[in-house]
Amino acid sequence: MKIKTKLGKGLSVFIAVLVFAAALAACSTSENNQSTGQSTSVSQDSKTSDKAGGESESTQPSTESVKKGADTENKAQAKQPEELPEVDANYKSADIKVGVLKGPTSLGMLKLMDGAENDALANKYTVILSSNVEEAGPKLLNGEVDIMAAPVNMGAVLANKSGGKVQMLAINTLGVLYIGAKGEDIKSVADLKGKTIYTSGKGGTPEYVLKYILTKNGIDPDKDVTIEWKSEHTEVISTIAGMDKAVVMCPEPFMTVAKNTVEGFDEALDLTKEWDKVSDGNKLITAGLFVRTDFAKEHPEQIKRFLQEYKYSTQWVNANIAEAAKLAQKYDIVKEPVALKAIPKCNITYIDGKEMAELTKAYLEILYSYNPQSVGTEVPGDAFFFIP
Repeated sequence: MKIKTKLGKGLSVFIAVLVFAAALAACSTSENNQSTGQSTSVSQDSKTSDKAGGESESTQPSTESVKKGADTENKAQAKQPEELPEVDANYKSADIKVGVLKGPTSLGMLKLMDGAENDALANKYTVILSSNVEEAGPKLLNGEVDIMAAPVNMGAVLANKSGGKVQMLAINTLGVLYIGAKGEDIKSVADLKGKTIYTSGKGGTPEYVLKYILTKNGIDPDKDVTIEWKSEHTEVISTIAGMDKAVVMCPEPFMTVAKNTVEGFDEALDLTKEWDKVSDGNKLITAGLFVRTDFAKEHPEQIKRFLQEYKYSTQWVNANIAEAAKLAQKYDIVKEPVALKAIPKCNITYIDGKEMAELTKAYLEILYSYNPQSVGTEVPGDAFFFIP
């Protein structure tokens, strides 16, 4: 497998992805080197910021110190996936370029990447890693990638702006947002009233998710709390590091990094659970898989097989966290010690078909109610969803 990687420096090398904020500005970046191997390519082609400082042995948990916990999580987390069905003798393999953002959206693909490297899959895959959400979208539209894992509202924007040239294949990540606190007693959403919340993602889905949950709990987000917006989550972490008291909203794996680097800081609320309490059955959806409509029409059987292989990969990652964490570091997505703790909290999933369409429409309707531009001015219709 050919591996071409531009490595960023510092903390955000392994955490810099604002997974579900398509409207966020690009992170500032620094580049490093490039390396190559042999068959399918995994490339990272954007840069990342190191505002929160460089990583070190002292600020990261050791692999061994959390591996036992990860193995325990494995046993309770998920069953091992069933073996993939064999392909028909007449099946024609396709070369498929897959774009992913570093972070939760790419963690579900780890086993697929491993299988591609070992030439163990029906299709040939080139996986292209990016840290910048703004550069990923154009690559799908211009054909640099055929399939993309990206924020779900970003997929809707691309479909609307391109006149239907993008379709959604599946939901691959549910909620990854958490409230964390240092020196504050936060046990419920009600406890956030009167607090200052440090976060990033203004104008993106983090803002709308936070405001939705606060409003549903009787808290006016404009009057009852103060929201301090930072340019990126690494800045949030560095800001609160020297504070005695602070409340933060950030996604995984940033939450895990903050717990490991900021003394006295811990997770307080899982916003996916809080969303579920007030959303009338509507899921909090972070990201999904998207395909160029023309590519899907030309390769329906290969897309079907890709979805089988991807679903297997997500199930394997959830059931084999320790092994998946090794792959996360191998493919420069996130450091192994962080991945061991973060993967169980990233809500990696696979939902396709009519359920995908129903859940996505309901979620996008909520985003639309806050800002129509967040979904590309309108919620996409049935044609947006690829349902074999």
